[in-house]
Amino acid sequence: AFIPTSGQLSHRNIIVNGAMLINQRGSSSTNDSYRTVDRFAAWNTSVNEAPTQSTFEVSPPSSPYHLPTSGAHPYKEGFRQAFGVTNGNQTSGAQGASRIFLSYSVEAKDLANSGWDYTSPSSFITLSFWVKSSVAGNFYGYLYNFDGTNLGYSYETGNLSQFTWTKVTKTIPGHASLQFDNNSEAGMWIVFGVYWGTNYTDAGNTLNQWAAWNSNSRTPVNATNWYTTNDASFQITGVQLEVGSVSTPFEHRSFGE
Repeated sequence: AFIPTSGQLSHRNIIVNGAMLINQRGSSSTNDSYRTVDRFAAWNTSVNEAPTQSTFEVSPPSSPYHLPTSGAHPYKEGFRQAFGVTNGNQTSGAQGASRIFLSYSVEAKDLANSGWDYTSPSSFITLSFWVKSSVAGNFYGYLYNFDGTNLGYSYETGNLSQFTWTKVTKTIPGHASLQFDNNSEAGMWIVFGVYWGTNYTDAGNTLNQWAAWNSNSRTPVNATNWYTTNDASFQITGVQLEVGSVSTPFEHRSFGE
């Protein structure tokens, strides 16, 4: 039987509302920031038509729109709601300043008190989530720390098949320059990128390692096919961040918790 050897055994998930169950502000909005699912936000810049952030139903796996019909699937793991965006009609095409992304802000004290030895490259946290896109492709996100020296850590989802839920797991080491103050201010931004224009990307960006923050090199260069597809959708659910080098089963919590 598997027992985690890093971090606490109960309440491992540092993320609040990772199953997207609570959306007290509403179910959809064409505005930026926190408008629907609690703790999660959607953002856009330089678009022709604002994308719509919303809740999505996680349906049982069935052909043809919720592939696969067998194997792992978020519905089978107890997820019933997701968070994401539906693209507008970007008539001008992909511009350098265009971007659409989702984010979660981890409070600094939740990392400072987590048990992660974040200044050590041999100590790890693990980020895991389910993701689905209506357009096949590889998507890029990043982590960014607010306190002390600002660093960035870019990652990729890997190639997603159209309309197919995929589990993404990223194991992230500490770094000597990371700092998280013991307060309730923002400590780390977890960004789920949907599209980044060329103003924010760099062909020389190196995935899966901490580097000095460069706003012009947040991720590698993005493909434009999702952004230029009218009404394309991108969804996430089951977001978990935990201390240790492995992903444990998602920690479902009640509404009260």
